[in-house]
Amino acid sequence: MKRVFGILVCFMLLLSGTSVSFAQSEKTKQEKTEETTPKLAEQASSAIVIEQDTGKVLFDKNPNEKLPPASMTKIMTMLLIMEQVEKGKLKLTDKVRASEHAASMGGSQIFLEPGEEMTVNEMLKGIAIASGNDASVAVAEHIAGSEEGFVNMMNKKAKDLGLKNTHFQNPTGLPAKDHYSTANDMAIMAKELMKYPLIRKYTGKYEDYLRADTDKKFWLVNTNKLVRFYPGVDGVKTGFTTEAKYCLTASAEKNGMRVISVVMGAPTSKERNNQVTKLLDYAFGQYMTKKLYTRGEKIKTVQVGKGKKEKVDLVASDNVSLLMKKGENMDKVKQEVIAEKKVKAPIKKGDALGTLVIKKDKDVLLKQTIVAKEDVAAASWWELFKRSFGMFSTSK
Repeated sequence: MKRVFGILVCFMLLLSGTSVSFAQSEKTKQEKTEETTPKLAEQASSAIVIEQDTGKVLFDKNPNEKLPPASMTKIMTMLLIMEQVEKGKLKLTDKVRASEHAASMGGSQIFLEPGEEMTVNEMLKGIAIASGNDASVAVAEHIAGSEEGFVNMMNKKAKDLGLKNTHFQNPTGLPAKDHYSTANDMAIMAKELMKYPLIRKYTGKYEDYLRADTDKKFWLVNTNKLVRFYPGVDGVKTGFTTEAKYCLTASAEKNGMRVISVVMGAPTSKERNNQVTKLLDYAFGQYMTKKLYTRGEKIKTVQVGKGKKEKVDLVASDNVSLLMKKGENMDKVKQEVIAEKKVKAPIKKGDALGTLVIKKDKDVLLKQTIVAKEDVAAASWWELFKRSFGMFSTSK
């Protein structure tokens, strides 16, 4: 009986030791995780930092929490304006007339009067630098015919970008029911906006003037103070309402790497700027990028069958960069282009015709679509006949 009792005691001690050992192991794992996870954005409701070219998340906190974005809404407003300019549907010199509705907007404004006209260039200054609600609505009405029509465009664009946690009710960010976004979605919008170098002329300017040659000269000072006080910051947009608290989406470039940082729900403007600064410091301190191709750069040339041209260049559909931790060895990185040797006309500029694959050993680091650089129309039967005859007659 004593022997059985002794065995039981030993067994219990063994179990106890195993439990203690397991608990200590789990505690060690937790401590290591806490050491490697940076303590950032502690005073914000949500936050995120992404690298521009790859879209990789470098840090996040509650990135998909739906929150009021306040005037960061204007990132989408400016994105749609940039798209219209690129398509040629809107010129910076076009005059925009302020409606009574646009002029009646409260909050941040450039004090447009009903019937007052400004160029798109001037309105963009008012939106990007001074966060003008009146300017935002005036341009929205000019583009879509009504504020409601422009809001429909905003929500369609959000859907096109795959933003499942964003819905807009206005182009300003003024408080409205069912108007929300997330840190993750705002970062994606800013990433798209920063693809237009022109916008940085506005978002990256600290101060300017409207109505400069009149007795109503109006001084604009950027609501994003980091544009002046953090080297490399050239955007994007601040936001504040009582409900949203203090928000900021910032874009900065250093040593060829651009990052987007978003903070939502900070208690004060000082704390908002402080937290974004720390996020940027973390990103630039820990990571670096190696630029492989710029948007539109040639990657490969393929033959075209039955086209007016016999070859077409395939180019990068976007900037292609390799994101790495500082000090990481990337000697074994290799590129592979997957594309047909010959494609059939007709071809439209921007048609996806292949994939660029970047690998390290057997691991795929990134994939990027490569597209046709230009249109290639189908050749007529007569052109094909002449081409065939020419080839036949010169052969020996």
